[in-house]
Amino acid sequence: MRQALLLGATLALAACGRAPVGPHDTVFVSDEKLNLLHVIDGATGEDKGTIRTGARPRGMVVSPDGKSLYVAAGNANRIDVIGLATRKVTRSLDSGTDPERFAVSPDGRRLFVANEDHATASIIDIAANKAVCEVPVGAEPEGVGISPDGRTLIVTSETASTAHFIDPATCRLLDSVMVGNRPRAVLFLKGGREAWVSSEQRGTISIFDPSTRRIVATIDLVAALPQIDPVQAVEMVATRGERRVFVALGRGNHVAEIDPATRKVVRTFKVGERNWGIALSPDESRLYAVGGLSGDVTIIDLNANRVARTVKLGGQPWGAVAVP
Repeated sequence: MRQALLLGATLALAACGRAPVGPHDTVFVSDEKLNLLHVIDGATGEDKGTIRTGARPRGMVVSPDGKSLYVAAGNANRIDVIGLATRKVTRSLDSGTDPERFAVSPDGRRLFVANEDHATASIIDIAANKAVCEVPVGAEPEGVGISPDGRTLIVTSETASTAHFIDPATCRLLDSVMVGNRPRAVLFLKGGREAWVSSEQRGTISIFDPSTRRIVATIDLVAALPQIDPVQAVEMVATRGERRVFVALGRGNHVAEIDPATRKVVRTFKVGERNWGIALSPDESRLYAVGGLSGDVTIIDLNANRVARTVKLGGQPWGAVAVP
């Protein structure tokens, strides 16, 4: 009898150990080599299949209404629209050439696209599938960010090391400001009163006052993280309350957490090789970090502040998006 009870307890403990940590969410990971999206369960890392897209999918954004996933298919010169209910491509939008990163307007009616090989930013009317305008910017535009009120558009140019400020209503280039080498991503904070621009090669984040289009502060991640080499700064995400900001460190193979109030690095997490893309789970209990060269996704438990698991995908994953 005693042995039976011990066996039952052992089996119960084993079952608890296997039980997934909820809540569940769905993570889409773009793979620029395999021309598809990997779909995984964010709580368990379980493989949920793939979705075929146009050639070389990279940047992804969920529509404001939560019904569609937009995917930049760079080598197909289009933005694929995936219905999240069906997980099928429902239409494709003419984005201009070589889209990489892009943003959706707060009202969900327009896309703002960096056309990397054409040195322009395209503004696309989604319903009409038509370019409203193309704004010339510096060579190899990459990052795109739109302010919460939809009035300020920032596009970064990798080769020119410049942040371009554009009025999306008039399609007018307002200003171009030098930042660190190879700027990558744009993150608006404080209701649009701050704009952070990451610079991959320099390993810095330039903080702008968008009203004056001037840099008010610079976070030097290279100086803050002497134990990591190299330190790069790529994708950035913030929690809804903006108490935590996470930065992918590229070939530094880590993610850094920054306290936006003090602008200091709080901690780092070890992730896969060449981490460009990161995403938060909808409940903000997990962070997903994509390793492009290691072909994996690292799932980080943000409550315990530790790596929970690594999911091998293969291919060459680029970015991630998580939805309920």
